[in-house]
Amino acid sequence: MSLENANLDRGFFQFTRPYTWFSWFFWVVGALVVVGGALTFTAEGVFICAIGFLMVALVSPASLEADLHNVRKNAPQPDDLEEEALKNGYELESWFFGRSSYSPTTDPNDWILPAPGPSTWNQNDRYAPDGDGTPIAEHPSKVGTPQPATFSTFGICMVMFVVMLCFSIGSMMVDQQAAVDSGELLEEENGMRFAPITITVIGLIWLIIGFLQHKRQQQMIDTPTSLVRSVAVGSSELVGQVRPAPEQWINVVVDGNTRRVIPGCVDFKWEYEVYVCRQVTTTDSEGNRTTREECTWRTVRSDKGGVPFMLHDGTGGIRVESNTFKNKQLGNFVKRWTSSHADTLKDHFKTEFAARLFSDGDVRKHRWTAYALRIGNPVYLLGMVKPRSREEMAREHLDGTVGHTAISVHGEDTPGMKANIQRGTELANLGRIRSSAELLIMPVVCVLCGIAMFAVL
Repeated sequence: MSLENANLDRGFFQFTRPYTWFSWFFWVVGALVVVGGALTFTAEGVFICAIGFLMVALVSPASLEADLHNVRKNAPQPDDLEEEALKNGYELESWFFGRSSYSPTTDPNDWILPAPGPSTWNQNDRYAPDGDGTPIAEHPSKVGTPQPATFSTFGICMVMFVVMLCFSIGSMMVDQQAAVDSGELLEEENGMRFAPITITVIGLIWLIIGFLQHKRQQQMIDTPTSLVRSVAVGSSELVGQVRPAPEQWINVVVDGNTRRVIPGCVDFKWEYEVYVCRQVTTTDSEGNRTTREECTWRTVRSDKGGVPFMLHDGTGGIRVESNTFKNKQLGNFVKRWTSSHADTLKDHFKTEFAARLFSDGDVRKHRWTAYALRIGNPVYLLGMVKPRSREEMAREHLDGTVGHTAISVHGEDTPGMKANIQRGTELANLGRIRSSAELLIMPVVCVLCGIAMFAVL
């Protein structure tokens, strides 16, 4: 599939299906659960249907996501500066020590259309345009701004989930209240009496989260994207490719181990976690004791950092002072390492001792996860374009006669605009969003169902 064959305006409704085998599996299981629950013709069956609709909704992609995935899969990608260092897929590094590494085989934040590789860049003038000075293939001025469908499979299934869940819980409330009235059940045993307020509160929290996400999406959709060669001083939206500034880049050594290196980074963060398991004993109202194992990932240490970089959109390059941005979204992790042991015997015993001392548990696994914005990656940003000082330009031997060499981008908020950096172009980031209707209508339905359930009491 090519982008010319993909309709970026999805209209009112789009029936979406998974595009990975993992999602397909749960999509089919969810559909079977819906059918199985419907065949029982009971309140419990309605509850089972609700769970099935939830499963289908959670693995159903956004209205544009599957098509953009297919376009990305078929498009040739630029040559990588360190292709072998981030070889995709799973790699077993040591069976004896339980060491392995994994880099995602698909990256939703990567290029969708072909982008210029390092061999085509102007190595002498980082501010100069590429070739004839036209924008890169994935720039919004060429592909436009995608519009998600008002409703998709996700939205319909989530509405069905909320309605059926509330209906089944309402039926259980009626049955329990009838048992209380007849004396078969004590009032304090009526566990469903708090269900209406719980569902209403969940709906309100969901509505607040959806509203904030809606505002962020609308800001991206409504803000026109500037070209580097003509960008003006003030708040701007820019889309382009990460290229090195005079500060070059960082080869990140994750947690100080030279076996774990992420090359060519201009921004990064990593975290080292341990998987701690402990035995938890609970006692029910009748005095029966049960023991279960509870396991969680806990962060031991982390680090982050970055250097300024150039954003190049084909028409020219502009300097980005990335360390001034507080809001950075680096997307999916670029690599993850797991091991049964820590790097050193000292570190291994230290984490084991801490786990036993503070949580009465033991460490089962160790993992290191790295996130990065790398040279050659696509980048989207909202920021404040400001003039550069004469001293700054003198250090790069610039005379300021070319407009975008005399300005740089900073992470300063303005009224109505929150400065941020995101890995991925506007097309890639908007391709995974839900519509405003799906973000706002579903929690409203949840709130209304919770309020309606008060009438059942």
